Amino acid sequence: MSGIAGIVALDGASPTASQIEAMTAPLARRGPDGTHILVQNQAALGHTLLATTPEALVEVLPLTDDRTGCTITADARLDNRDELMIALNLTQETRIIGDGELILRSYLKWGEQSPTKLLGDFAFAIWDPRSASLFCARDQIGMRQLIYHHEVGRRFVFATEPVAILALPDFETPLNYDRIGDFLSNMEGADLTSTFFSGVFRLPPAYILRVDRCGVVLRRYWEWAPEPIISLPSDGAYAEAFLAVFTEAVRCRLRNAGSIGAMVSGGIDSNSVAAVAAKLLASESRGPLATFSAIGPNASECVETRAIIGAIRTPEFAPTTVCYNALGSLRAELMRGAAEADEPFDGNMDLIRAIYLAARDAGTNVVLDGVQSDVLLSSYFHMGFLFRQGKLKQLVREAEGAQQFWGPRFRVWRALLAAAWQAFAPTAIRGVRFRMGRRKADKQFLALASAIVPSLDLPRAVARRKCVQQHDFDNMALDSFTRVRGLSHPNVVVGRERYDRVAGAYGIEPRDPFMDLRLIRFCLSLPRTQLQRNGWPKWILRQAMASLITPDILWRGGRKHLGTDFTRAVIGGESVLGPQTSSLPDTIKRGEHQKRIFLLNWFAYRDRVPASVKGMTHEQ
Repeated sequence: MSGIAGIVALDGASPTASQIEAMTAPLARRGPDGTHILVQNQAALGHTLLATTPEALVEVLPLTDDRTGCTITADARLDNRDELMIALNLTQETRIIGDGELILRSYLKWGEQSPTKLLGDFAFAIWDPRSASLFCARDQIGMRQLIYHHEVGRRFVFATEPVAILALPDFETPLNYDRIGDFLSNMEGADLTSTFFSGVFRLPPAYILRVDRCGVVLRRYWEWAPEPIISLPSDGAYAEAFLAVFTEAVRCRLRNAGSIGAMVSGGIDSNSVAAVAAKLLASESRGPLATFSAIGPNASECVETRAIIGAIRTPEFAPTTVCYNALGSLRAELMRGAAEADEPFDGNMDLIRAIYLAARDAGTNVVLDGVQSDVLLSSYFHMGFLFRQGKLKQLVREAEGAQQFWGPRFRVWRALLAAAWQAFAPTAIRGVRFRMGRRKADKQFLALASAIVPSLDLPRAVARRKCVQQHDFDNMALDSFTRVRGLSHPNVVVGRERYDRVAGAYGIEPRDPFMDLRLIRFCLSLPRTQLQRNGWPKWILRQAMASLITPDILWRGGRKHLGTDFTRAVIGGESVLGPQTSSLPDTIKRGEHQKRIFLLNWFAYRDRVPASVKGMTHEQ
């Protein structure tokens, strides 16, 4: 997961080497294996390398095509290299061809249609001197990021992270209060374009961008669509078909130039990825698989810790564990990571930071995860559909099974009421309920914010953003597009963006096989009974993993997450807000609220807002 940056002059001036060097400097943490820049007449491109594939070890980006003068910089891993080599007539080449060159050659052959030919995780920019234009694209899922800023008639700048754009010596921009409002009111997925800085935008997934002197043109090149539902003769046949596609998704993500690892929690998702990866590595004599897990101090009292310890006791794993009550020197690094986070949304990622730090210290630069399995294998409103279809016996079985999965706190009668609400409540009424449910949280967050940053007009920003966020699961109709809409929800994208930022800070590339396009299409073709059965979610995954995962993991009910424990352990009894907050309630000084406020305050300091705000920033 490398870093990219670039400047295109739209006014006839030429970018300088010092400008692009300033942009690549903050991206060096993301690409610790070398930095290269290329300055041409109107464009300057930069690349900071994280060499995670064999081809990346020899390919030097930015790369220029001698015949056309087109130059590419890319943060990419392609999973269909063989198909592209055939389509581009490169099978007779004896030299190593990198993913960046394959993307550039695809652009030269197919133009703006080239992203549709690519499979994998990518964000790239190509300077085309023939038309004096820059062409950019982001992968269909949003696994890689591309941030940009356009000064009409003057210049266009882009980078993997906003911090690279902010590093330009002559660049200044105020905070985007709307995005701060998103943060305070828990609307991270309000849209796919906003950043915390006015005029600095994210390129949405599955979009291309072309810019020249006439302006910027954005176009979506790929759309989500429902797949025809397949019918197979048995659960075994479904599980076999799923396992074949899933195994290929994992195999593609094992292409690596160094050590590869995997997150392992106590749940089925990460264990499925790790089990298949370990099996594939063993078949190639590349094992064991390095695994990284976050645990608690007492397995007898923590079901998550107990499950992890049981899962990693296999010769196919080389496990590393991080315990929240034995962080040692890691705690200072975690505190620093939170203070230096690029976005406040990353403030509650202490557990994930701990895992990536452990992977970095072990010399691993690729970490597999199963983060988006919940999204891919969820049967949205399954019981609501059963209610609407009049399948009441099956509905009751699902509710009783859900109680078994979630435990005694889950009440069958509550599940049935919820199903009735899903099936028959009008959309307008659901929207009213949703807004009423947010009022208490909004009031709490705004009160906390006003105690720290009284100069910001945040209530108005929150009100504006509520009008923007229309894409909420709870307000979705029960139609055949529900699963497609769930996968395309902005929350899916921002979740992956968060992992990208946190991993990138430690020179780690995250890879999620559940976000493979082939696997997504297959899962969209499954009948609902393969996604949920008798109250148990991810039914097909449990069937497919029956011979690879222990029953304790395979049929473990409920959820237990140690994220809050890690955050509390990192913060401890200290006040990261500084002495000026001594009059605030104790509840603000601990836990996630404290981290949220601190990070908001840090952003205010970076924006150089009034001195009264600066004075409340904790000195590092």
